[in-house]
Amino acid sequence: MSESFNSTKQYVASQELMDSVNVAIALQKPLLIKGEPGTGKTMLAQAVAQSLGKRLVIWNIKSTTKAQDGLYLYDTIQRLYDGQFGEEGVDDIARYIKLGKLGEAFESDEQVVLLIDEIDKADLEFPNDLLWELDQMEFYIHETKRTVKAKHRPIVIITSNAEKELPDAFLRRCIFHYIDFPEEGLMEEIVRVHFPDVEDRLLQEAMRAFYEIRGFRDVRKKPSTSELIDWINALQIGGIKAERLQKELPFVGVIVKKDEDLETVRQKMA
Repeated sequence: MSESFNSTKQYVASQELMDSVNVAIALQKPLLIKGEPGTGKTMLAQAVAQSLGKRLVIWNIKSTTKAQDGLYLYDTIQRLYDGQFGEEGVDDIARYIKLGKLGEAFESDEQVVLLIDEIDKADLEFPNDLLWELDQMEFYIHETKRTVKAKHRPIVIITSNAEKELPDAFLRRCIFHYIDFPEEGLMEEIVRVHFPDVEDRLLQEAMRAFYEIRGFRDVRKKPSTSELIDWINALQIGGIKAERLQKELPFVGVIVKKDEDLETVRQKMA
């Protein structure tokens, strides 16, 4: 493979994840990433861009997002406003065409990494509406009768929290990878990327409590990697010693976010 993604100083990736990224790049297919919230799906795109030395373009998907938003928008309101005030160039429709994030990635003079973040937040037709553009790497602007073709095929990374099932036709066009929740060895590597000088016993006690909480069947919102990192940071800032974690959970609200979960944790760890 001409370009290969590897872990960075800020992002520790498993070998399986690195392989999936590199296969998607080699096959020139979108990489669909699923996994629990907080497992680093969004940060992966940042790490890929950093590792390969490429610019990152982020398209954040919301419940109201339409596929058209990523291609281009025709600002009819601004054109009408300019016409009322006698601005020059009102007849030039191209002045009022603004490319979306997909269009921006296509028009880039260099290959970029395009992150389509949380695609499952949009309606069910959204993924299918992008099939042609992601396959052919082009789209047509009706107002100016211009076809926008990708100068360089972007590296496309798509994340999903599995809130909705994605269409089969869309899935067939993607390379898929599920980011498993890190085991303790990998988790320690991840934490030490953020806090290389963390005291060993504090880290071990914090991770012991963290995985114990995640193992409680009654805990509805299991704490994520990012919450563990925040908790260790809070423990260090607060000057908490490892011995104290054997008796209580200081700043527990950093990792347990629901009332009922907090009650469960207090009962089980009393």
